[in-house]
Amino acid sequence: MTHAQEARITPRTTAEVVDAVGPRLRALRRRREITLGALSAQTGISVSTLSRLESGQRRPTLELLLPLARTYQVPLDDLVGSPRTGDPRVHLQPETHGDRVVIPLTRRTGGVRSFKQLIPPHTPTGAPTLQTHEGYEWLFVLSGRLRLLLGEHDLDLGPGEVVEFDTHTPHWIGNVTDAVTEILCLYGPQGQRAHVRSRPAVR
Repeated sequence: MTHAQEARITPRTTAEVVDAVGPRLRALRRRREITLGALSAQTGISVSTLSRLESGQRRPTLELLLPLARTYQVPLDDLVGSPRTGDPRVHLQPETHGDRVVIPLTRRTGGVRSFKQLIPPHTPTGAPTLQTHEGYEWLFVLSGRLRLLLGEHDLDLGPGEVVEFDTHTPHWIGNVTDAVTEILCLYGPQGQRAHVRSRPAVR
């Protein structure tokens, strides 16, 4: 496929996906037998905004879809109609940890664990409190910006940037911007590290 073909196809496909979100949200709410008023109370989103979102008059954003996904207890992919990927028998469910949404990508109890994390704007609130714990962590910024306080360092990371560190080092991870930050995390609870190979092994 040429770049010109992609340019023609992508906007149309994106528009179709966005247009389908409203009807999907309305159908989901009705299946759950939830009124707009009750949904507003649970999500903190006004009734008028919910109504416009369902009718297609309000464009869906992460700030609106995240609380809806938490309330309905479904993955974000279900709200936007993304196709299932990977093993069709495994449907990973998002979890809420404080003010963040964490999507586990592995379920094993030992070894390195992987997960995706969505950090809302201006999270966490209040003065940063550095913490330490057992393990080793590797972070990759998918979108938005991530602020990392690591020992004496104050790092501002953008999409495509990676950082790894021993979690015995005092650290704090947050999002001080006005947009959601999405990161991919690898965590070794016993200090295991991701193995990065920069060149083919010599045989």
